Amino acid sequence: MSITVRMPALAAGATEAAVQTWLVAVGETVDAGQPIVEIETEKAIVEYEAEEAGTVAALLVEPGASVAVGEPIAVLAGRGESVEAAAPAPASTTPVDSATPMPTPARLFASPLVRRLARERGVDLTSVRGSGPNGRIVRRDLDAFGVAEPVRSSHDAPESPTPEAEPVRASISVSASASVPGAGFRDEAHTPMRRAIARRLAESVTTVPHFFLTADCRVDELIDLRRRINTRTAVKVSVNDIVLKAVAAAMTDVGEANAIWTTDAIRRFDAVDIGVAVSIPGGLVTPVLRDVQAKPLGAIAAEVRDLADRARAGRLKQHELEGGSFAVSNLGMYGTKEFSAIINPPHAGILAVGAASARPIVSAEGDLGVATVMTVTLSADHRVMDGALAAQWLAAFVVHVENPLGLLV
Repeated sequence: MSITVRMPALAAGATEAAVQTWLVAVGETVDAGQPIVEIETEKAIVEYEAEEAGTVAALLVEPGASVAVGEPIAVLAGRGESVEAAAPAPASTTPVDSATPMPTPARLFASPLVRRLARERGVDLTSVRGSGPNGRIVRRDLDAFGVAEPVRSSHDAPESPTPEAEPVRASISVSASASVPGAGFRDEAHTPMRRAIARRLAESVTTVPHFFLTADCRVDELIDLRRRINTRTAVKVSVNDIVLKAVAAAMTDVGEANAIWTTDAIRRFDAVDIGVAVSIPGGLVTPVLRDVQAKPLGAIAAEVRDLADRARAGRLKQHELEGGSFAVSNLGMYGTKEFSAIINPPHAGILAVGAASARPIVSAEGDLGVATVMTVTLSADHRVMDGALAAQWLAAFVVHVENPLGLLV
């Protein structure tokens, strides 16, 4: 019996996604759990795995095409079934690998995703040269077309308006500074990822009651411990890896903080899964590190590095972007001393980590000295954590960071 592969709902609230690249071909045998296609969501390009074993009978969607969630994208022949018997009739679908006639010059050959992006950007697709199969206009063609547009200064001679340009002009809000003579500017169209980030963060600050707590941590022992570890191990441990371990230890100490808000209840977790903010070209993703409380520092370091590398290469899997109750964002590597971060729902908190620097301190005995200090700011969801609970968690975190040897046992 044939198996229909449908476009999955890879992101909460998503109604469509785009096929980026097929990883299999017609006639190829696939196993359950084998990646078969790369799908572009608003946040990243992720691999989608076959849920059942079979033989690829048809690929129903061209690379670059946007498809509604739940629509068929491929057909697999089941056990004992021939590819020919499982393939859909030509009248109902047009498989990627079938012999498709060359389009006539009058036909505009572009994927639904490209058509939608062109409408958003005000681009006339008849002026874009397609580099895809049979001259199809794919997303990279549209991106290249947008980048190639000239920078216009406010004192450039205005062009005669065209019917296609009017909706774009009406939809762009230009600041007063753009009208100053000699002020050059360029409008860069929003990418789907940037739109998704903007939407989620706007929803977060308007629907999640944030409050913030700040603490200074003395990290001389932590830095010394990291140096000693890295002289003895092949996998190098970063300050951020130790911070992640300290976050998990604090969650173990203050279990009530390891929770998220849902419509009907506060969901409390047994394991500590932590999102790690990773900057990638065009945006930010937060892959989730699982069971941090049970992992040694070396394993945390290796896994974080792997997640970050695959995030920048667009090779994360969807389940790696989901779950967790908390996140860590570290801008200390850029020299930022202190900042506040916006919670990434459904997480109930995020820790903003600043740079460690030498600062004057006063000892308990009243003596003046110098210590390496790192400022951290906890952003907490007040629906899940009251002020006292958040303060208790932050105090536990500081204890673990300032006494890092305990994180190794």
